[in-house]
Amino acid sequence: MPSTPPAHRRPRAALAMGADAAAAVLSPDSLAALAEVCALAPLPVLDDFTTGAARAVLADTEVLVTGWGCPPIHAGVLAAAPALRALVHTAGTVRGHVTEACWDRGIEVSSAAAANALPVAEYTVAMILLSGKRVLERARDYRATRTRDAWLATPPDVGNYRRTVGILSASLIGRRVIELLRPYDLRILLHDPYVTDAEAVALGAHPVGLPALFAGSDVVSVHTPLLPATTGLVSRDLLASMRPDAVLVNTSRGAVVDQEALTDVLRAERIRAVLDVTDPDPLPADHPLWDCDNALITPHLAGSQGNELRRLADLAVGEVARWAAGEGFAHPVRRERLAFLA
Repeated sequence: MPSTPPAHRRPRAALAMGADAAAAVLSPDSLAALAEVCALAPLPVLDDFTTGAARAVLADTEVLVTGWGCPPIHAGVLAAAPALRALVHTAGTVRGHVTEACWDRGIEVSSAAAANALPVAEYTVAMILLSGKRVLERARDYRATRTRDAWLATPPDVGNYRRTVGILSASLIGRRVIELLRPYDLRILLHDPYVTDAEAVALGAHPVGLPALFAGSDVVSVHTPLLPATTGLVSRDLLASMRPDAVLVNTSRGAVVDQEALTDVLRAERIRAVLDVTDPDPLPADHPLWDCDNALITPHLAGSQGNELRRLADLAVGEVARWAAGEGFAHPVRRERLAFLA
């Protein structure tokens, strides 16, 4: 099994990702910080492991810093990289490039999923609070009428005091949402079959079954990864059980929700929805969801974008530094947990 290098030695490293991803995520400052903790192979980044130039770099690389657009690291790639011991991913899921051959060889893997979870959680919390105040609908009405409504006559179901928020899955993002909601006067429900009741309470949530989550929440926020077992998990029956005017927030994957059923319930104006993901993603231009005033559809923007990408790079630099010092990763990806990860 590969072992970590002696402490305080700068391991030989290379970048493996799409050129556009490298340009977006790795600023000159990030590259300079990375070069301080490892002996970084010169650019360009590796986006094709089959070229002679790539094979020359791989021959003595100990750490690959990967990102969006990294090709699969299969047995043939590993054969060309006999010194490779670790992979540090500057994004979330590693499913696209970390193969069984990597695990079989004992390659250590780290991911910036925790860093990417924060902006998704921030987006989710913002949408929960905005939906409670019905900000988008009231702003649209204000633009149309140019007249303020009688604020003392605001319906009692508007606002965020003692509303119930249901969290579907205590994933990295789901847990961060619960954490960020703690300062607010909200009741948090959680459904996750892999979390014990005691663990849910420790997180600050009330554990409930799936039907109770949907029937008992003013807002349901979906954070379960898309797996064979979760495809279509948010079913027609669950959507039909939601409280009138309840809100479904989905920042996970569109296929977790029965989209045909969601379209029907939104067109009937029973509930509202905030959808940062759809199925397919993006929706066809003529899809009826576009015409639902009670659906806010955003272009998959909840994850890291703009200056938030720097957080991913900073985490990766820290992980390389820890590994080079023999301290192990702070954000490891475990083979046995892959079945539960996005």
